[in-house]
Amino acid sequence: MVSKPKITIVKIGGNVIDDAKALSEVLLAFSKIEGAKILVHGGGKEASRLAEKLGLTPQMIEGRRITDAPMLDVVVMTYAGLLNKKIVAQLNAFGTNSIGFSGADGNVILSEKREKGTVDFGFAGDVVSVNHQLLKTLLISDILPVFCAITHDGNGQLLNTNADTIAGEISIALTPYYDVELCYCFEKNGVLMNWEDDASVIEILNGEKYDDLSKTGAIHSGMIPKLNNCFEALEKGVKKVIIGHHSLIGNENSIHTAIQL
Repeated sequence: MVSKPKITIVKIGGNVIDDAKALSEVLLAFSKIEGAKILVHGGGKEASRLAEKLGLTPQMIEGRRITDAPMLDVVVMTYAGLLNKKIVAQLNAFGTNSIGFSGADGNVILSEKREKGTVDFGFAGDVVSVNHQLLKTLLISDILPVFCAITHDGNGQLLNTNADTIAGEISIALTPYYDVELCYCFEKNGVLMNWEDDASVIEILNGEKYDDLSKTGAIHSGMIPKLNNCFEALEKGVKKVIIGHHSLIGNENSIHTAIQL
């Protein structure tokens, strides 16, 4: 059997994007990772700040944003514009050949508008498909794709889509061609037993332990969709999934949480 090449897919978010020094350190370390790689970024705090400046009130439920039409304009401007281009420019200053993408570019990520349930999330998108052939072409051409948290429905409608989900779905789509390592990086050292205690890292988290901690409320809010994406990625063939502080990029000996089935 011919071994598959490795690809590293990193999602950054949280306070990392808000901290210019931390972001620069992350992007420099990421630029030095050998082999194929893809970066996915969020930027919710910046979007919320801009929304408030425009007189809008951000609303979040279980870590997910309510995206009405005015808020959609804000997140598109913030994610696909300001933040994506700043990140791409800095990565290219570090010697990469990066190109910024939303899901609409090249039809690379197709989503559908989330149906109204007990909560109407508005123009929120759930990923339907990833154009793995286009991704393969980019990667073979030594292009480093940088994805923001915007997708589209194929009919002209842009959709706000959770960046953790985008990272997971891209990882899953590339498993037939690569040994995929998925890293979720933010300001904490990993999944914590106590959110206020950075030393309370759960070094190995499997599905059973996750269920137990969710029931007790130890894991809650924005960590829930992140971990759901982690377990789905493993179930669908992603080789390795880790969550931790941004300093783990290029240094897996740092403290982090390894997700296991």
